[in-house]
Amino acid sequence: MSEELLINVSTLETRVALVAHGALQELHIARASGYSATGNIYLGKVVRIIPGMQAAFVDIGLERPGFLHARDIAESMVMAAPDRQASESKNIRDLLHDGQQLLVQVERDPIAAKGAKLSTRLSLAAKFLVLTPRSCQIGISQRIDDAGERGRLFSILEPLIDASGMGVIARTLSAGTNPEAMRREYDALIASWRSIEGGVGGATAPKLLYQELPVQQRLVRDLVGPATSAIFVDNQAVADRLADDLTHLGSAHETQLHVHEEQSPIFDRHGIEQEINLALEPSVRLPRGGTLVIEQTESMVCVDVNTASFLGSKSLEETVFQTNLEAAKSIPRQLRLRNLGGIIVIDFIDMQLEAHREQVMQALVEAFSEDPCKVQIDGFSALGLVQLTRKRTRSSLAQTLCEPCLHCEGNGWVKSAESTAAEIFRELMLNGGGKEKGARGEVEILVSASPHTVDYLTQEVPDQVNALGDLLGCKIRVEVESLYEQGKFDIALLTRTPNPGHLM
Repeated sequence: MSEELLINVSTLETRVALVAHGALQELHIARASGYSATGNIYLGKVVRIIPGMQAAFVDIGLERPGFLHARDIAESMVMAAPDRQASESKNIRDLLHDGQQLLVQVERDPIAAKGAKLSTRLSLAAKFLVLTPRSCQIGISQRIDDAGERGRLFSILEPLIDASGMGVIARTLSAGTNPEAMRREYDALIASWRSIEGGVGGATAPKLLYQELPVQQRLVRDLVGPATSAIFVDNQAVADRLADDLTHLGSAHETQLHVHEEQSPIFDRHGIEQEINLALEPSVRLPRGGTLVIEQTESMVCVDVNTASFLGSKSLEETVFQTNLEAAKSIPRQLRLRNLGGIIVIDFIDMQLEAHREQVMQALVEAFSEDPCKVQIDGFSALGLVQLTRKRTRSSLAQTLCEPCLHCEGNGWVKSAESTAAEIFRELMLNGGGKEKGARGEVEILVSASPHTVDYLTQEVPDQVNALGDLLGCKIRVEVESLYEQGKFDIALLTRTPNPGHLM
């Protein structure tokens, strides 16, 4: 598989696109507000403990306090008061107290109304290794399945942790890496950790002690690998920094780094802009005419598979099977591109043959094998649904690029003109109008509403509006208020008093 990394740098934002199989796989966007706090280490302060949730809110200097659950607390990392004894209990009150300062790391960015997810199990990531400073263990990526390579990595890393007393994890890209490169990287991680420890002394929370790399450098570190054929950047200064990073890492990819100097924008040149716009649509068209409908809620993602315009040619079972097979191959890419995670439920079309269900599940698992995020897949349920979880660390693509609709207030729905008209009729019947005619003169009712609602009242049901006016003993006037969104309206009583100087 050949991959390309495209980096677009502008005044307002930096965008990094990963292209593989000729299609956009991932999109990362960094703006003035920052790219992602994931991986940052803070000296935080406990501001509230919630025993009922076995969790605490920790102020780390962001807009909202972060959320720290008891299960994410490593007791060796808790900077307790001198007179406080460490406890083996996982009761949050035995581990933390109000006002306590402790080192925490962001595991997931703030999303919507939720604060950042925090942990005291700290780690520092580089290209080949991850340092775990408060452990003495060696870990090797599960994606390195060759026993000989795993043994080689273990023999390289064991002397390093014996000397420093700090644990380490070999990342997938460490496979085949020469020992000297890993030793240099390990020493650099140790130096970073010593700097963090030095920043704690005398510091007052909240304080940022360690910040992850800028988006371009972070993603070159994490995404560039053996499959990378080219890196294109449209900014010379950024290209120079990346070249230095690649050289320092001893990577051969500095020769594949190119500066995009064409007049046409780099994303347009590679067809990325159109793919981004399509990724914001809920409906995805499959090659043979079937569709996926992807809906994101606060806590989960639902994917519905439909045959749509695909009619097949053999039988219903074969048509359904082919649609589900295409969906299984497409869904992982869509989730990765849209950066959707958490609980995901896929509603495949019902299949009668067990062999077809097994093939669809196998295709789904194979397609997810290229996803760098941790994914756990359950089989088909009794209802024919497939449930899976995908780790998420930052906001989805839609949450990054879009904002809630002011008209529907984020619900995705607005009241129809017909429903709004019915509500107006009920309001008029409730308040009346003609009962005040004798005391104050002739009464006119002014109804102000959105253009769509006014069109319905004046073009679809004008006779009913006039009949209601006769019933109430007054005239009903309908007027467009262009500032009103769909579903909103206002009713006013206008009284015309007779001129007292006029002789009747």
